[in-house]
Amino acid sequence: MNQDQAGRIALVTGSGQGIGRAIAQLFAARGAKVMLATRSAANGAETLRLIRAAGGCAELLSLDLGTRAAADQAVAATLETFGGLDLLLHNAGIFPLQKLAELQDQTLDSTLAVNLKSCFWLTRAALPALRRASEPRIVITSSVTGPRTAIPGLAHYAASKAGVNGFIRAAALELAEHGITVNGVEPGLIATQATDNLGDAAQLSRGIPLQRLGTPQDIAHAMLFLASRQAGYITGQTLVVDGGALLAENSQL
Repeated sequence: MNQDQAGRIALVTGSGQGIGRAIAQLFAARGAKVMLATRSAANGAETLRLIRAAGGCAELLSLDLGTRAAADQAVAATLETFGGLDLLLHNAGIFPLQKLAELQDQTLDSTLAVNLKSCFWLTRAALPALRRASEPRIVITSSVTGPRTAIPGLAHYAASKAGVNGFIRAAALELAEHGITVNGVEPGLIATQATDNLGDAAQLSRGIPLQRLGTPQDIAHAMLFLASRQAGYITGQTLVVDGGALLAENSQL
């Protein structure tokens, strides 16, 4: 299947490490011009270095997507740098473990802002450019946690990701008239720094039928498909990428 992205312009949020870095690298490798938007300038610089070393085209913007102003800035910088926007690939998110009894308002507010509100802010800011684009796509990293499963200490995260799935469905309906598709990927347990807090990788893998944690590249390739021209008749959907974990009644997810 041809999933060439040559000539397309992508804004990839949360692209400093892990899943976001893998998304940015894959789209750049397929020919897209990529704006990296990430909170950590040092992590973003490493992603930028890796992409350019492989012959890809990317620029870096360091910001925290916990505010509407930052979302507006991310889109504006993409338009100013590359002259358009075809692909909004929203991966930025935070994953703070905190049980309900100890949950701080600041933690709740920041989780909802970065994980959920940013979907609204980025989409509204990107809409004028996406309406002008050919085969525009919005693809968002959601999670199985919230929409399908739960983990103690992550009620705030689960609520934000359940909200993301609701956003995807409603936005897909509203934006269909403009030819904009809106979809998401629901990762299971992926080997990133965030999952280090959940336990030993070998132990976690026992509850996964494929007997391994997922890789950031597994999620990036799912994103690539949903952003491809071949996925033009898919909208309002989320694709579970979890190694079959949800199929097992004794799943640890």
